[in-house]
Amino acid sequence: MKELKDIIKTNAVIPLPRKTVINITLTNIMVKEKMLTIMKPFDLSMEQFNVLRILRGKKGEPANLQDIQDRMVSKMSNTTRLVDKLILKNLVERFTCKVNRRKVDIYITDKGLQLLKEIDPIIDSTEKEITANLTEQELQQLNVLLEKMRH
Repeated sequence: MKELKDIIKTNAVIPLPRKTVINITLTNIMVKEKMLTIMKPFDLSMEQFNVLRILRGKKGEPANLQDIQDRMVSKMSNTTRLVDKLILKNLVERFTCKVNRRKVDIYITDKGLQLLKEIDPIIDSTEKEITANLTEQELQQLNVLLEKMRH
């Protein structure tokens, strides 16, 4: 296992807050690269995958763009564009609400659900692989610390 000093090729003393931020950044990049490798054969971005999982979680109920945006992991995503791309792939459908014509209802299609069924075990396996060097207790502690850091 390479130490941070070796990765960024420095002999300087790195202040602990900076070391922490750099370590989190490097870990984030590693996780994203692994997840993108999984998504590539399915022609999905991580954000599109996130939208599909949000819609599956609605259990057949419609979602609107604001619902999806509020639940997105990456708040910087252009939700309209993501949904449009998923519609072109026949993974989601969009309908004008019959009760309120200004409202748009978005649903995951059977094809979208089937795709998630195919991807889920690969994601589960990769998440276990990524976290394999940590014990259950360390994972719980890491989650507490990361949530504490965000607040």
